[in-house]
Amino acid sequence: MTNTALAGAQAPAAGPIVVGIFEPGSPEWHAARANGIGGSEIAAVVGLSPYESRFSLWHRKKGLTGPVEETEQMYWGKVDEPGICNRFAEFHPELPMVVSPTYAAAGRPWQIANPDRFVGPDLLEAKTSRDDEGWGEPGTDQIPVHYRCQCLWYLDVTGARRCWVAVRIAGCEYREYLVEYDPNEARILREAGARFMHDLEHDVRPDIDGHSATYQTLRALPEGLDDVNVDILPELRDRFHAAQDAFWLAEDELTACKGELLDAIGTGRRAVVGRERIATRTVRDGRTYQLLPSRTRRTAR
Repeated sequence: MTNTALAGAQAPAAGPIVVGIFEPGSPEWHAARANGIGGSEIAAVVGLSPYESRFSLWHRKKGLTGPVEETEQMYWGKVDEPGICNRFAEFHPELPMVVSPTYAAAGRPWQIANPDRFVGPDLLEAKTSRDDEGWGEPGTDQIPVHYRCQCLWYLDVTGARRCWVAVRIAGCEYREYLVEYDPNEARILREAGARFMHDLEHDVRPDIDGHSATYQTLRALPEGLDDVNVDILPELRDRFHAAQDAFWLAEDELTACKGELLDAIGTGRRAVVGRERIATRTVRDGRTYQLLPSRTRRTAR
C-alpha cells in the first residue's frame, strides 16, 4: 500500500485544509472532488448508498463513465437547502451560521468535506425526504445510514464534534436530528476510504455486485456493437438461468402479496403492523397509483 493510502488509516494530526468555496454542483465543485471522496460518496465506498455502488463510483473516479446526472430529488435538495437552513436558524438564534467552504483532511487530500453550514462549533446538513422512512424520533441520531456516513465523514475532516441534520419531510414537516462524532465509526470509514483510493491508484476494479448502479455502469461501458458470439463459462450460464427462475417466481409472489395488501388496505393509506409501516398507497385521479414498500433493498440488507 502506498504512503498516501497508509495515511488514511491514521486520525487527523492537524486542522483541515480549505480547498475553496464552490457552488454545489458547479464544475469547480466537481473538480475539487474528482480525485478524492466526498461525504455523499463514502457510503458507496462501504456499500451503504442507495444511489451508487463501490463499482460505479470507482469507474466514475477513473473517468470511464460520466458524472452523476442531477435528478429531480438532487435539484430540489439543492434549491431547498437555504430555506431549511433558515428554518434551523429561526429555532437556534444562539448559533451563528456561516456557509462552509470545501475542506480536505490534513495529510489526506482525498478526504473531502462539503458541509452545508457551520452553526457555532457544530455542522449543519439540510436534507429533503419524500417520506419519513429511515428517520426516527426527532432529536435523536436516528437518520438514514448513508446520511450518517456523510455526517461522520464531515466531522472527521473538520474536527467538529456534532452535526445537526435538518430535514423537510413530504414538503411540509420539519425535523431536527443530531449526530455526534464516533471515533470508531470514523476510523472504519477512513480506512475504507484509504483502501478505495489504493485500489483506484492501482487499477484494482471492485467486484460486480447486485446494486442497480453497478448494472447501469456495466451497460454504459461498452461502445458499439460487434455481431459476434462470445463464449461464456457454463457456471455463469447456470447461475444466470437459476437467477431468472428465482426472479420470476419471486415476482409472481410479490405481485400476489401486493394484491392482498391493496385488498386489505381498501381506501386506507398505509399498511402497518403495530407501529411498523409496511407499505403506503398513493392515489391519482381517485384510483390507486402505486403501492410503495416502506423498506428498500439497499437499506434492508
